[in-house]
Amino acid sequence: MEKILVIDFGGQYNQLIARRVRELSVFAEIIPYDKITCKEIKEAGYRGVIFTGGPNSVYDESSPHFDPGFLDLNIPILGICYGCQLIAYTAGGEICSAGSISEYGKTELTVCPCRLFEGIPEKSICWMSHTDYVKSLPEGFGITAFTPSCLCAAFADEKRDIYAVQFHPEVTHTEFGKRIIENFVKSICGCSGDWTAESFIETSVEKFRRELAGKKVLCALSGGVDSSVAAVLLNKAIGSRLICVFVDHGLLRKNEGDIVERVMKEKMGLNLIRINAQSRFLKKLEGVTAPEEKRKRIGEEFIRVFEDVASETGKVDVLVQGTIYPDVIESGKGDAAVIKSHHNVGGLPDVIKFEKIVEPLRDLFKDEVRAVGRELGIPADLVNRQPFPGPGLAIRIIGEVTRERLEILKECDAIFREEIDSAGLADQISQYFAVLTNCRTVGVMGDAGTYGYTLALRAVTTDDFMTADFARIPFETLAKASNRITNEVRSIGRVAYDITAKPPATVEWE
Repeated sequence: MEKILVIDFGGQYNQLIARRVRELSVFAEIIPYDKITCKEIKEAGYRGVIFTGGPNSVYDESSPHFDPGFLDLNIPILGICYGCQLIAYTAGGEICSAGSISEYGKTELTVCPCRLFEGIPEKSICWMSHTDYVKSLPEGFGITAFTPSCLCAAFADEKRDIYAVQFHPEVTHTEFGKRIIENFVKSICGCSGDWTAESFIETSVEKFRRELAGKKVLCALSGGVDSSVAAVLLNKAIGSRLICVFVDHGLLRKNEGDIVERVMKEKMGLNLIRINAQSRFLKKLEGVTAPEEKRKRIGEEFIRVFEDVASETGKVDVLVQGTIYPDVIESGKGDAAVIKSHHNVGGLPDVIKFEKIVEPLRDLFKDEVRAVGRELGIPADLVNRQPFPGPGLAIRIIGEVTRERLEILKECDAIFREEIDSAGLADQISQYFAVLTNCRTVGVMGDAGTYGYTLALRAVTTDDFMTADFARIPFETLAKASNRITNEVRSIGRVAYDITAKPPATVEWE
């Protein structure tokens, strides 16, 4: 399998770089700068190496650096932003603070002829974000691009296939960024693009068939896209030794528990155990209002339920979870800041009674998971269904979760989803749902005053769920949903629509 190594120096777009490579059907693997050696890079057979951006200054002694031997591996290298400066610095160039001429945002780029910029206009727009700059180049390198404020926006040693760009080709703001990455991966590194959903399945099945040989495995199945794909993938690898446990915590959408059980048992033929645990989870959430505490309590209770099932079914060695990469990033793994804990990542208890936790999808984005699901033959209505968080409606209820508030939200959410579907908008929106706030407002119904809850509607469009924009739903559709909700759900006195992007907000409210 063709592979590109992405060496992580702590930048915010590192996974996006890997995503851009994968869009070319080439597998990209991210490894921290201090977790791999020259020997390991050679032995792994990488076709190329990309150095990512990062928040540090290369001349700071505490900043991350790489073994100078990386530049002598005879493997094509592309440095981006901090990675660009690090190549120059390591090879003997000079890096200085840009001071008042630092560049942030869209900038006009002028390129010179070279393999990296093949097929790209002389002038285009790129995305800059740097406070340092390359003042002088090492021997053997030449400038290949510049901007009005940066005389060295890119440089290269084409004899050794070492390239560097000060800007970020991986972000959509760089006009020809995807072409630049394609030039590096396919033209310079010689990759043909053999990494597909089919090849991922084949590799994963072989891997887990080997790693889990003779082991009894429980799969945490929520019925969402991620856990469903993980379950079917593992079922393909180990068959009857996989026990899928569907914990109906009572925090699912209206009628969802019955739907999950029917689809996974009848359509997919999985060995499924349904645990009705609504009272158990509600008790755990009594008096809890902080979102992080909700997530952690739900995460721990999930594990405890699985442990109970394991004790009833005999010795179970492994727990399978449907964790995907955005979950890992937002839970603050590695050097990333914690945005929110996910119940199947940051919300795990300190002690769990399983030998191993397996997360077969933890390196995939949502669209990649869907592609794998389609290749596995999972029904389209399940593969393309709305994302739904593991903690369920608990994080769509602001404040304490009670049985009464759960029923209110289930009805409101069902109405909103029905109106989106009937308007023919379901395929145009990445995620849409209702949020029950803890804010009550004065209203009027008939001749009587009311004091009902404010309900928020949330709908976003996104490619990868790392960033998102609010969906431009027609006012007529919003008005119809609002009218139905306030008429059919008596506890709701007001409906609002959330028009905040991610960032600064997250998709979920909690």
